[in-house]
Amino acid sequence: MSPREHTPMQAELNAGGARRIDFARLASMREAGLIVIILLLCVAMSFASPHFLTWGNLRAMMMSFSIEGIVVVGMTILLIVGGIDLSVGSVVCFSMVISGALFLAGLDPWTASLVGIAASALIGAIMGFFVTVVGLNHFITSLAAMVIVRGLCLIITKGTPLSLFSLPPSFKAIGQGSFHNIPYVILIFLVVVAVFDFLLRRATAFRKVFYTGSNQKAAQFSGIKTNQVKFWVTVLCSALAGFAGVIYVARFGAATPTFGAGMELNIIAAAVIGGASLNGGSGTIFGAILGMALLSVVTSSLILLDVSVYWQEMIKGCILLAAVSIDHFLHRKKS
Repeated sequence: MSPREHTPMQAELNAGGARRIDFARLASMREAGLIVIILLLCVAMSFASPHFLTWGNLRAMMMSFSIEGIVVVGMTILLIVGGIDLSVGSVVCFSMVISGALFLAGLDPWTASLVGIAASALIGAIMGFFVTVVGLNHFITSLAAMVIVRGLCLIITKGTPLSLFSLPPSFKAIGQGSFHNIPYVILIFLVVVAVFDFLLRRATAFRKVFYTGSNQKAAQFSGIKTNQVKFWVTVLCSALAGFAGVIYVARFGAATPTFGAGMELNIIAAAVIGGASLNGGSGTIFGAILGMALLSVVTSSLILLDVSVYWQEMIKGCILLAAVSIDHFLHRKKS
């Protein structure tokens, strides 16, 4: 092949390199801005409420977003590849119900939990099949899955919460125990974030997620099996949601068939606020976790300021709308 024939591909690689540099710069700007906003909110709330900076409140905030943060990791990677999953709240509940029902049927909680996570991954695999083989988009597929899986939760439990207080202490420790006054939930969350943040930044397999989300056709021409990438990322997102469901079971000792309703709003909002684009191709785990932390600080502030729960939901919706608008504006500028 002559040097002339290499020129278009080289130009594409150079353009891709420039885009990655821009994405990295944009991500760092977004993350730095989020850190500043979070710090300013914390300083303001320290004056507005003497209870905000207490260890009890900070621990409660970290506990509140740590388990959801595990789901945010999967959602962020899925958004980067160009997908979205509206079923994560239902899948979290499904994992709880499956694990709880199997435990009540006589299975040990560890095996029951593994089955719950596997069942959640299966939901992801079914969605991945409809997206990559049938040709449906992630939005419609996950919307249908959200309704179907929630229905399964109601069928299995007959609409009645499962009481799991007989779980052994060794299993409950996952959600209720601590190490040197740091809850295991937070430690598990930090491990998950560290592992997937490293993989997303360094692992070749995970770099294909960015290439697929940035330009699927170009990725296909370069030899990347984009459908496989989208399939396995969809499975990963559901599996992490199932893992979060198991931790919720250990924490609360119950499985409620309506649990997780509306959770997808917080998850998607956190990822988008943190810089994950709804158009695919950009985003970081660290940014998404900062988005989750921001929402947690806002929620805690509203509670301490005794703001009505109805206003809280409206404010969260406005934050999501603002984040999506900023993402849309930035995407248009890059285009």
